[in-house]
Amino acid sequence: MQYRKDKNGNDISMIGYGCMRFTKKGAVTDFEKAEKEVMRGIELGINYYDTAYVYPGSEETLGRILEKNNCREKIKIATKLPQYLVRNASQIDKYFDEELKRLRTDYIDYYLMHMFTEYKNWEHLKSLGILEWIEAKKQSGAIRNIGFSFHGDTDMFLKILDAYDWDFCQIQYNYLDENTQAGRKGLMAAAEKGIPVIIMEPLRGGKLVNLLPDKAKKLIKENEHGWTNAEWGLRWLWDQPQVTCVLSGMNSIEMVEENARIASDMQANSLTEEDFAVYEEIKKIIREKEKVGCTGCAYCMPCPHGVDIPGTFSCYNKMYSESKSSGRMEYAQTIGIREKPGFATQCIGCGLCEKHCPQKIQIRERLKEADKALRPWPYKVVEFFMRKFMVHSKKK
Repeated sequence: MQYRKDKNGNDISMIGYGCMRFTKKGAVTDFEKAEKEVMRGIELGINYYDTAYVYPGSEETLGRILEKNNCREKIKIATKLPQYLVRNASQIDKYFDEELKRLRTDYIDYYLMHMFTEYKNWEHLKSLGILEWIEAKKQSGAIRNIGFSFHGDTDMFLKILDAYDWDFCQIQYNYLDENTQAGRKGLMAAAEKGIPVIIMEPLRGGKLVNLLPDKAKKLIKENEHGWTNAEWGLRWLWDQPQVTCVLSGMNSIEMVEENARIASDMQANSLTEEDFAVYEEIKKIIREKEKVGCTGCAYCMPCPHGVDIPGTFSCYNKMYSESKSSGRMEYAQTIGIREKPGFATQCIGCGLCEKHCPQKIQIRERLKEADKALRPWPYKVVEFFMRKFMVHSKKK
């Protein structure tokens, strides 16, 4: 296993164990299976284990495994405050104390503010005394490192990144999402500040493995490297020295061993021009299924009326390159539940964006198509209640 450093010079394994996808046996986690997989990961040198309060049974399972095998000190636990559920100061301690109990530990190595989508999330926590709370927990040793996980646009990520002296952060990033959400720009900004970056969704929840178009799978299979679909995704990330750790939701011994093997072999800056040409060809094949030829360059931004144009098109395309539900869910999550949403319906048809689009996309017409596809009436109902719960309630 190879390691990269955190902000304090501690080793973090290049592959991290994502504990969200432990195998279920009926409605509960298959403890025996999860135990074997986690322990195999520890044997292979994986020392970063990521869970969260809202992952059903995940914290409890990880805590039981570590207690039973007496190996808490061999790993680093990362878990998360469900900031979107916090309504008053006392709830911060309530959630944290419950997490310690579930995990059967008295300290957390890496504690994240879970799923920031906009700066308002951080302002809300500050109004409840989170700065003083963090300082007290770090002083006592109950929290060793503080960070945040993020789903939103690049500008908002940069604003949150600058808002506090973070120890680390976590972003969605892969070779297909290079310029969406925090993106490469966010990755580089964090690295410039010396902030370690943990990567989630490196394979888009497996979609860059099993759900690749057959044409892309054939291209990979015929390549002389002999790498698997997953290996292409992981190597693209580890080629970048700014990437500290890549999370993988592992739920088989074979997956644990393959990922550990790749992490033990891959060196930064080792991919060739020929390799990058393959990635471009894979992306081209994937995008043949997409509806809008948007590259995410954001030359069309900012929209004077607040429409998130590249974000909308990214979600619209995801409906056809992956699934309708994944595109719609990402649209609701990253655009719809902001305090100031970036809906396509906010477009007044001024056409300013089209003058700057290098791809010459008829943006105004395509936005209408995208909104109709992304927001059928059942989703508008769900979106309404999500906004009411996650946005408006924080104003009270």
